[in-house]
Amino acid sequence: MDTETVLAGFPVGGDLPVRRLGFGTGGLVGPGYWGPRHDDPERSVALLRRAVERGVTLIDTADNYGPDVAEELVARALHPYPEGLVIATKGGVVRTGPDVWHIAGRPEELRAMCEASLRRLRTDTLGLYQLHRLDPDVPMADQLGALLDLQREGKIRHIGLDSIDAAELTRAQEIAPIASVQNRYNLLDRAAEDVLELCEKQGTAFLPWFPLGNGTLTGDAGTTLTAIAARHDATPGQIALAWLLHHSPVLLPTPGTGSPAHLDENLAAAHIGLTEGDLAQLDTLA
Repeated sequence: MDTETVLAGFPVGGDLPVRRLGFGTGGLVGPGYWGPRHDDPERSVALLRRAVERGVTLIDTADNYGPDVAEELVARALHPYPEGLVIATKGGVVRTGPDVWHIAGRPEELRAMCEASLRRLRTDTLGLYQLHRLDPDVPMADQLGALLDLQREGKIRHIGLDSIDAAELTRAQEIAPIASVQNRYNLLDRAAEDVLELCEKQGTAFLPWFPLGNGTLTGDAGTTLTAIAARHDATPGQIALAWLLHHSPVLLPTPGTGSPAHLDENLAAAHIGLTEGDLAQLDTLA
């Protein structure tokens, strides 16, 4: 895949074009996704604005990041939203403490969470609303039915799913149009490869979470990454992001960070042109 193709946008849901390298807001909240990351919220506000100034058009957030903190920061930093900026948020999970959460997928819960996100984000319509987890105690048709009702009311433009398998995606698509999938996927963790392949066939966006491996890019893999990075005057993390962009045209990584320098480093990964030899080496690491 050439650099021009890597830099090309992707139409989420067929009608929301975004640049493929976005920004995730998980890095703006504290450990365990609890509370704010920075004592001074203006640091996070400035980072969000910097991301958009640098060309990011996809912001990935969730109501339980904080909880509420990340969505409030997005609105504080970016509202009124510039034309072409897509805000993707998630509902269906209730967080009660650091790394403590439970699934809440009853229709009335999903409606309440979606409407709360609309208020926090100061918007009438959410470009992409993703079900953070399927609730095993609630029929899928009831959960997606609630989102379809919200879509018909104009409160959701497109529906997405988080952490699902290929069979669940196929079932879901029989109930509602699914514009995106958000599963764990990175250079070393490709357990969701079958889901990615299904997304490729159907033109569905795939937002990989933990795109940088959450600290796992070490050992033999780290040695290979370091060698390739040296050839491109890049960092191992940049190579891991560049590999995602080269690996599939439907992959839309949204790495998060609380650091302006790290943000710039991540965004620069979109301009790295990996060779066929680089890709062959990287493909063997999973």
